[in-house]
Amino acid sequence: MVAIIDYGVGNLFSLKSSLSFLGADVIVTSDENELKKADQIILPGVGAFEDAAKKLKETGLDIIIKELAKKGKPLMGICLGMQLLFDRSFEYGEHEGLGLIKGDVVAIKDDVSADLKIPHIGWNSLKFNGEPSPIFSNINDGDCVYFVHSFYAKNCDKSVIATTQYGATLTAAVADKNVYGCQFHPEKSGAVGLNILKAFLDLKEK
Repeated sequence: MVAIIDYGVGNLFSLKSSLSFLGADVIVTSDENELKKADQIILPGVGAFEDAAKKLKETGLDIIIKELAKKGKPLMGICLGMQLLFDRSFEYGEHEGLGLIKGDVVAIKDDVSADLKIPHIGWNSLKFNGEPSPIFSNINDGDCVYFVHSFYAKNCDKSVIATTQYGATLTAAVADKNVYGCQFHPEKSGAVGLNILKAFLDLKEK
């Protein structure tokens, strides 16, 4: 079973539908016991970092997520969910993240030319960083995925498993042991995205 963490941030229908299409037993939940029983957990999210981090703390889900990740359960953060994995974000202030991956979340506009539109929206290719990560075992270097974001992860070189180009080299995906993050939306990335989710579903607790 794979559990999608429900903390009131984001439309979870397309993600749940993609996982179900792959044949997964999917549950959308905020229940600690259900999360503990799951084989993999996914942290989704859209919107503002500060609001999302606040909701995780208010529900106690921040503690549960960190405990399960440290025990070796496969965890994937998607879009804002990936950003929440980091130490801190500078999105309209400075805000504390989950601290599961070392690094910061910063504005794209500060690192690209002013003529580029922000948010970065659309299909961009992935460039693997070294040997392909386990979650990329079913795709190829150069495959395209769908992005929608105004902020990105920085100062996290040791964890970067893929980048993309948008006026600068942007972090597209990260990993640290059993913790993975995709800045793009696998559930909106066609066959490539489904193959990434399928590879994640094959991961087991370490």
